Amino acid sequence: MTTANAAAGTTAVEQALSAFLVGHTGAEPEVEQDLFATGAISSMFAMELVVFLEDEYDIEIVGAELNRDNFRSIRAMAAMVLRLRETGDA
Repeated sequence: MTTANAAAGTTAVEQALSAFLVGHTGAEPEVEQDLFATGAISSMFAMELVVFLEDEYDIEIVGAELNRDNFRSIRAMAAMVLRLRETGDA
């Protein structure tokens, strides 16, 4: 994947995640904002994010990928999605 394609992919995933969060929380966080520290998401809501990401991007988030740090921010989630899609570990 080229740098330009990766950047476009990241932006698209970040936008989809932002829209999902706005729809479920009513707030639009910054892409680097710590969603757990601000209370925007709880551990229970993180599971909803897992389901959303798996369904939306045809990936499987299991094992070590279920690390809280992968869900800490929109940017972290987008990076995880792109990593899983690129490595084919979906």
